[in-house]
Amino acid sequence: MKQNSIAKLWGFMLCSCMAFAQTNAPAITEDFKPSTVNQPGQEYPQVNSQGYARFQIAAPDAKSVVVSLGLGGAKGGTTLEKAEDGLWKGTTAGPMDEGFHYYHVTVDGGVFNDPGALNFYGSTRWESGIEIPAHDQDFYALKDVPHGNVQQILFPSKSTNTSRRAYVYTPPGYHKDKSKTYPVVYLQHGWGEDETAWSNQGHVNLIMDNLIAEGKIKPFLIVMTYGMTNEIKWGGMSSFKIEPFQTVLVDELIPYVDANFRTVATPAGRAMAGLSMGGMETHTITLNKPDVFSHYALLSGGVYKPEEIKDKSKVKLIFISCGSKERPEGVKDAVKTLKAAGYNAVSYISEGTAHEFLTWRRSFKELAPLLFK
Repeated sequence: MKQNSIAKLWGFMLCSCMAFAQTNAPAITEDFKPSTVNQPGQEYPQVNSQGYARFQIAAPDAKSVVVSLGLGGAKGGTTLEKAEDGLWKGTTAGPMDEGFHYYHVTVDGGVFNDPGALNFYGSTRWESGIEIPAHDQDFYALKDVPHGNVQQILFPSKSTNTSRRAYVYTPPGYHKDKSKTYPVVYLQHGWGEDETAWSNQGHVNLIMDNLIAEGKIKPFLIVMTYGMTNEIKWGGMSSFKIEPFQTVLVDELIPYVDANFRTVATPAGRAMAGLSMGGMETHTITLNKPDVFSHYALLSGGVYKPEEIKDKSKVKLIFISCGSKERPEGVKDAVKTLKAAGYNAVSYISEGTAHEFLTWRRSFKELAPLLFK
């Protein structure tokens, strides 16, 4: 993987996915409600209509409790205060970006998950999650529409000497018409996440269901698999080698999917997309394997240059996106250059978000209608 691509990714990732405290902020509105991703029956954490988050942790013998949500307090977190009832309580110093965020709790130096919140795999561990209501959240809401299916598959991988896991989204009606075939998007997660991220944190299945119900897209399959074949720690992306995962994806997973699902098993019927590190994987693999995919999408995961692409005729779409708090000008400039070179290239900037899942949810919503036309 090229060093300049690595540098670009870290440039994206170093943009905080949290909004920082604002000076002269308005008074906090006391309309707090439990986060929608709390454990069943748990009142905390809570969020309000302004985007503030409020926490309550039971640690009666603790000396210090800090929530790592990025606003106020020591070390960039929210420092909780011990109340008379013995519970540790606190509110972020400012509103958060809309959408989903990972966090954890540090109690006397030890790192724990919040017992009140559901856990999501991110940062190479199961982390607590919180959802700040978004003004446009309707597009990924659970609605009374026909729903597709997200199923786990285990596919043989000779190159890694094991069976590997993937999740496959099949659209509503897939199992009814046995003669119909579908294009496929191979959709990759970010660093420290796994194949559960796009459905659990990204709600990609609900985005698909809603778009299909509205008649905005042609149905297609989505395949999500684990993108790490050599484990690396934070800051060690330069040691990541694409070849082992490329083998798993191109030589093992794709043939398995084509053999076991009703797919359009041609480059015209395949797309590859990814967020952050998954975008870097997409960038490298699509360039290395121009005969496999025809639609490319990088979501906060770098850009393409015309001179990198060997055969223009094989590329049907290039989609590049990021949040407005990342590097939007770089995305816009790259797409402008691609268009000037004759490519069908599209940029999308998620307003008011950074390197976080609302950026990628919105990006996928914009990408899906452009695929397989």
